[in-house]
Amino acid sequence: MNLKDIAALAGVSTATVSNVLNGNNGKVSQETRERIERIIKEVDYKPNAMARSLAKRESRILGLVVPYIGDEEDFLMNPYYARMVASIERFVRSKDYYLMLRCVPDCHSVIPLLSSWNVDGAFFLGVTQQDVADIRNALDAPVVFIDTYSNEEGIINIGLDDYRGGYLSARYLVGKGHKSIALVTPDFGSSGVLKERYMGFVAALEEAGIEFSEEDVFNINTVYQEAISVGLDIVLSKKKYTAVATMSDVVAFGVIEGIKQCGLKVPEDISVIGFDNLPECEYMSPKLTTISQSFTLKASEAVNGMFKVLEADKEYTEDTHLPVQLIERQSVLDLNK
Repeated sequence: MNLKDIAALAGVSTATVSNVLNGNNGKVSQETRERIERIIKEVDYKPNAMARSLAKRESRILGLVVPYIGDEEDFLMNPYYARMVASIERFVRSKDYYLMLRCVPDCHSVIPLLSSWNVDGAFFLGVTQQDVADIRNALDAPVVFIDTYSNEEGIINIGLDDYRGGYLSARYLVGKGHKSIALVTPDFGSSGVLKERYMGFVAALEEAGIEFSEEDVFNINTVYQEAISVGLDIVLSKKKYTAVATMSDVVAFGVIEGIKQCGLKVPEDISVIGFDNLPECEYMSPKLTTISQSFTLKASEAVNGMFKVLEADKEYTEDTHLPVQLIERQSVLDLNK
């Protein structure tokens, strides 16, 4: 059963059937539309999605690229990625589009794939400033960047007020009486999310007159097992830290486990603060104090930006840095008491 067969049964043209299938009901009378829909249901007709996409020159597929993930890794190793993928997929699905996920070690390698699938647009999660221009020039479709800092003009980027997030983290620890503070973070370059958080963190310590140097920074990847090891290193350090700040909750979870393996308690012996406010913060003991971001709001803003371009404004640009807030739970001890 094809489009011509449906048209013959309904006594109309194939163009009329096509209008009904594509929702162009203003061009078809209600009586004719109901007759065509009844026949489609009776014969259980399933339109060919690929043929429709070629005819309309759209695929209704949006790509989501999670970069810097190696062959032996997956995005589920980092709960942050899992939350973002789930949130973006939900909003894309609500628009009756499909999301194609690709994890890659190098952003450039995915461009031919996206082009071959004729995606209507693509989201890129956390790419470097150097990659932004290359991606825009190589992909002939709208692009929305998430958690990206760039000097490029005319882009859509949805991120956080990362500087304030780092500032709040340090300011909170200082307010609780902590003066010997370690920072656990992945290595960062001259710009980006982590650099902004680091700069905010250092600024708050400088304001409070707290000594802080490179020796107090422990660089690791955002991996739970590595964080356990650095938790051990912090406990065994000659400098007796009373608090540890991290740039992600998953690292905070590992640091706490490392501290516990040394026979110490959180927060009685060492306090720990995270960043992201993953749901798992409520499940662990002690419940994790953290800097919170809204995954739902970030995903919603990114998808809305994409559809502003797809549906109306091809020249639309945006650089939004969403607010963060501190969520106080049980993992930081108040030394002022």
